[in-house]
Amino acid sequence: MATTFQNQEEELVIDYVTKDINNMTVKMPHQCFINGKFEDAEDGKTYNTVNPTDGSVICKVSYASVADVDRAVSAAKEAFDNGPWGKMNPRDRGRLLYRLADLMEEHQEELATIETIDSGAVYTLALKTHVGMSIQTFRYFAGWCDKIQGSTIPINQARPNRNLTFTKKEPLGVCAIVIPWNYPLMMLAWKSAACLAAGNTLVLKPAQVTPLTALKFAELTVKAGIPKGVINIVPGSGIRIRLIFRVVETNRNLIYSNKVSLELGGKSPLIIFSDCDMDKAVRMGMSSVYFNKGENCIAAGRLFVEESIHDEYIRRVVEEIKKMKIGDPLDRSTDHGPQNHKAHLDKLVEYCEIGVKEGAMLVYGGRQVDRPGFFMEPTVFTDVEDHMFIAKEESFGPVMVVSKFKDGDVDGVLSRANNTEFGLASGVFTRDINKAMYVSERLEAGTVFVNTYNKTDVAAPFGGFKQSGFGKDLGKTEQNTHCIITLYHFKTSFMTMRIMCMCIQVRKPFMSTCGLKL
Repeated sequence: MATTFQNQEEELVIDYVTKDINNMTVKMPHQCFINGKFEDAEDGKTYNTVNPTDGSVICKVSYASVADVDRAVSAAKEAFDNGPWGKMNPRDRGRLLYRLADLMEEHQEELATIETIDSGAVYTLALKTHVGMSIQTFRYFAGWCDKIQGSTIPINQARPNRNLTFTKKEPLGVCAIVIPWNYPLMMLAWKSAACLAAGNTLVLKPAQVTPLTALKFAELTVKAGIPKGVINIVPGSGIRIRLIFRVVETNRNLIYSNKVSLELGGKSPLIIFSDCDMDKAVRMGMSSVYFNKGENCIAAGRLFVEESIHDEYIRRVVEEIKKMKIGDPLDRSTDHGPQNHKAHLDKLVEYCEIGVKEGAMLVYGGRQVDRPGFFMEPTVFTDVEDHMFIAKEESFGPVMVVSKFKDGDVDGVLSRANNTEFGLASGVFTRDINKAMYVSERLEAGTVFVNTYNKTDVAAPFGGFKQSGFGKDLGKTEQNTHCIITLYHFKTSFMTMRIMCMCIQVRKPFMSTCGLKL
């Protein structure tokens, strides 16, 4: 199905794939999006994107080649150098991003449906989180467009020669963005909204297995009035290195502008003390592992439960797992959908087999669900020792890995929790505020959750330590990733200027501390 509409005095032709599903007709672009147009890959190659609920093919998607990457980077470079995007009034740029967020909201049910059939996310979660937080992200950064400011600097030589020194934050140029498959649209928003707000242009490669919401997003950018070449989408595989190389090469005249921000996952520890609110610890502990079927970068990869409550905790978790409904993610009553793709499901089954082989106790699950599609049973391991594979390696799936620690051994469990190469997130459950502060200050992670988990917000910086990457997404701090700071010296013999400034220091975020005993 081809549709044509006018934009910026040009006709945009979209060859949609349509499906009647979830009580609506969804229209999905499936070609590369380069320089404001949907086009087949230069060599005509395509690949199948698959619905993990039943393994069926959704549609064929263009498989971008090296030549397509080169064209996309050239288009982004031309848009940055000679197009209106970086030169327009920042408030006008913000207006376009607000318009884009409004269009995403108008199409939120269609976007959530596409996200569900392409990634396996439960529809209710796709609507609220995958799509909902994407909309919030673009609205948040749209508001930053006219607030990306430099500063004035008092210098020793300011008087009597009346020198003025100030800085400006300016866009970097072309940005290469490579996103994962667990939150396809939300990761696009997290990585691209701040980039665009600063006046950059971009080339984005979605994950090979989940390209469809990125291409639908591209359609909405045209309707919002984003100039051609500002956003380019190249689906496929094997082109990441070429994309990064070409962008670095394109920006080489800006010697220090090739900044890198990486979010690389983790093995986040969650410590549950015996003085916790047990109901909350069970509920949030399960959410920390099984949220988005465990395909969650900040998922609690290892739980440490104090010995005196360990058996009760495990018993109550298993009781709750048995109540979970596994099934069609478009069914509003479903709690647990399919894993993203077959290869990932196979790795999860192998992960559990290794855990059993090494001597961990498989309390529940550990197998593929006996039904069509790529479904994995919610799984619980106990008696996990520190040297075991499943104690050290991330599953990125619905696998709860539990170790007990001796009553009162706070420093001992802290040492074990920090004995990992990762440092993305962490958590602690206790009613004792002194213990909460002591533990949270010593956990080596970019985010510490206290008596809660999975609470992220567009205004709060997100990122990790160690091998979990560097750089921050979201919040005010992300703007620094997408700007260069230029220093200016003026002699102001004939001017009088006064600028008031306010500085805000961003520290490691401590999320909710509800339930603490003061």
